[in-house]
Amino acid sequence: NTRSKTLFDAAQQVIPGGVNSPARAFGPVGGDPLFIVKGEGARIVDADGKSYIDFVGSWGPLILGHAHPEIVAAVNAVVAEGTSFGAPTEIEVKMAQLVTEIVPSVEMVRMVNSGTEATMSAIRLARGHTGRDKIVKFEGCWHGHADSFLIQAGSSALTMGAPSSPGVTPGTAADSITVPFNDLEAVEKAVVENRDKIAAVIVEPVAGNMGVIPPAPDFLQGLRDVTAEMGIVLIFDEVITGFRVSPGGAQELYGVTPDLTTLGKIIGGGLPVGAFGGKREIMSDISPLGKMVSQAGTLSGNPLAMTAGYETLKRLQVPGVYDALEAKAQALETALGLKYQANRVGSIMTLFFTEAPVTSFEAANACDQDLFARYFREMVNRGIYLAPSQFEAAFVSLAHSDADIDATIKANYEALKACIN
Repeated sequence: NTRSKTLFDAAQQVIPGGVNSPARAFGPVGGDPLFIVKGEGARIVDADGKSYIDFVGSWGPLILGHAHPEIVAAVNAVVAEGTSFGAPTEIEVKMAQLVTEIVPSVEMVRMVNSGTEATMSAIRLARGHTGRDKIVKFEGCWHGHADSFLIQAGSSALTMGAPSSPGVTPGTAADSITVPFNDLEAVEKAVVENRDKIAAVIVEPVAGNMGVIPPAPDFLQGLRDVTAEMGIVLIFDEVITGFRVSPGGAQELYGVTPDLTTLGKIIGGGLPVGAFGGKREIMSDISPLGKMVSQAGTLSGNPLAMTAGYETLKRLQVPGVYDALEAKAQALETALGLKYQANRVGSIMTLFFTEAPVTSFEAANACDQDLFARYFREMVNRGIYLAPSQFEAAFVSLAHSDADIDATIKANYEALKACIN
């Protein structure tokens, strides 16, 4: 990877760590990151001309595959008319209408530019709506890099956390309560001990940032029940699961409707985007309405991202699309999970290097990360591109052919054999 190494050496001189997002660094797996120059369908090509079957898919948005010709054509047509205006456009309205039709909880939606913006804004809205300060979040769930979310758990499940990043104030940490994922009893205890102080409970309904971990039976419904009883805003962070695990996201799949939902990735079709939406009563508190909870963004709802997202969502409404995704993902899960733990929901999955069930951050953290690092390198050497971390998801796209799945299964067998022997 001569060219990638040259580019990485240059990048480290002008970009912190040589990457513009830590998830792109190869620190957990060793070596230097690959620089990508092209994507088409299910494949990407690096700066040295090597081709890989891609299961990162820009971290989830590319459910139709790279450079889908109809999406590219639609975006090119918009570019010719102008990239953004800082003024309302028709495609924003069409996109909002489509999202409210598909996602069960969303009666009104506000577009933003990233998942972090969406979750940050949803938390602010929940606080403004309820007049309360504290939030409950879960170990291992990632909601972006806003200060409120960069809090690690304390010495017990309900201890007020400490900042997990320099630059986050103790005051911010004091307003965030961290409890174990899939532990409804811990949530109920936190709510009782902080009665009338909690504005929101925010959760990835299917965890995707400590690896894929499904909710335990009745966990999501339990969150719905306790938050409704206590007047707490329940927020589902569906930046990853939205339009991935079912057309209407995890809330449709599990039949639990939150008060607010955050979205991203697929609704931008590969371009930077985010959104938050929910009950009309709550969303009407956002500026310029109601309580005037502040939220703004110059490029929010820009025509490029809205067009790519709209064209993507339209194609996901075609009958049989999710059946096809399920078949591809199921075939891969069955082959990958013969020895180690393969967790999958819809078209997202993680192969955990442990033989024990993985249902929590603690269980995920107990996996053999050194073995994963060796496995990752063996897979890359065989032309399979995975996320460079044990704690991330693999994303199956409609562009993955049966031949791609078969080649990945073969590479997996060879890679595991090389790692274990």
